[in-house]
Amino acid sequence: MPEVNQWQPLYANNKGEVLEYPGFSMLARSGSEWVEPDPTEMMPLPNGATLVAIPNQIPVGWDGQRVRIIDQASTGTSTQAVAALLPQGFTRTLLPAYVYPEALQAVPILGYTAVGFRDGNIWVAAVQSDEHRKWHPRFYNTERLPKRIYRLLKKYPDNRIVRQLANCSLRYSCYTAQNLFYGRWEAGIPTMNTCNADCLGCISESHIAVDSPQQRIDFRPSVQEIYELGREHLTKAREGIISFGQGCEGEPALNAEDLAQAIRKIRQDTDRGTININSNAGYTKGIKKLCQVGLDALRVTMFSSREESYRCYHRPRNYSLKDVINSICYARQSEVVVSLNLLVFPGFTDREDEIESLLAFVRKYGVNMIQLRNLNIDAELLFHNVPKGGEALGIKNFISTFQEQAPEITIGSYTHPVR
Repeated sequence: MPEVNQWQPLYANNKGEVLEYPGFSMLARSGSEWVEPDPTEMMPLPNGATLVAIPNQIPVGWDGQRVRIIDQASTGTSTQAVAALLPQGFTRTLLPAYVYPEALQAVPILGYTAVGFRDGNIWVAAVQSDEHRKWHPRFYNTERLPKRIYRLLKKYPDNRIVRQLANCSLRYSCYTAQNLFYGRWEAGIPTMNTCNADCLGCISESHIAVDSPQQRIDFRPSVQEIYELGREHLTKAREGIISFGQGCEGEPALNAEDLAQAIRKIRQDTDRGTININSNAGYTKGIKKLCQVGLDALRVTMFSSREESYRCYHRPRNYSLKDVINSICYARQSEVVVSLNLLVFPGFTDREDEIESLLAFVRKYGVNMIQLRNLNIDAELLFHNVPKGGEALGIKNFISTFQEQAPEITIGSYTHPVR
């Protein structure tokens, strides 16, 4: 292990206070290894980030010679490990380091990020990967939100999607749901209650020993319900995007017949704004149908471009990575902008073999953009289920490699307007 570094570890006491532990050095985690952060992997805690305690997990530090547990014996109070939850536009470079209690308990499905303390400030293991303004928390959960929700509920009293998004806005603080009511930027329109994959880190349906953080929609909306909300947003929103495939639904391409009809009707009324689908792209027939009626952008969720790792994480039903590739190729031939919604996890995504495979993938199939999405999953659960791989080079090096070797591919964090 290296010598004591300049960041001190943080912990939460039994009063919920976050304190630094002097004399120890901060540790973080990459894959299954505890590491000392490199200065290039750390930045001051960005505006909009949230500090949280990791339930039942005990913080650790480095005293210059060995790993030390920061527990009640050393602090005089019960302790919990502390992490940050990053706002949109920032990519995690390292995971928090902690030890489990006697009984192994999976942590909640959240994007825990390593934090440390230096010179009176909190620092986080992250880099900025996109412009942050549109997704800054100050623009959401405002005092005017309930009134805006009521106004749209009154305008569309029979639209079940509006009621779903009202719940997502107020209960889960979903930003893409709230954007529909604010009349701006990217708004999500959930339309499908089933999926053709059992992803380990699914946030709307539990497939592992951790409860999903939100509930999936339990209905299939009508073409009219989809159409009237799509038209509402695209005709009025500034830099408007409507996105099918939200955190509260399954695979939207399975509902391609209804989505295609809705898109046709929307485009008869307006050519404004961008129509996007967030998809696993495994149902190629559905993706083709949507491309044929005016889809502008396709964002394909992908954990790995290597067949075995892809299968172990996504656990697809009735499709394979080859089907995903066929969907991407058809979309590009149809002049649809294709992004990869890359599920980034330090110690996996930055493995040398993963980087080489992904570079070859995006070049071969003409991917336009890689959107870096912090994967919310317990590290122990993930690495128990995915294959072992090569050496991890670091998330910062992963990003630099793509910027240098594939400069034609945009690196970012979220969907940008096409129209």
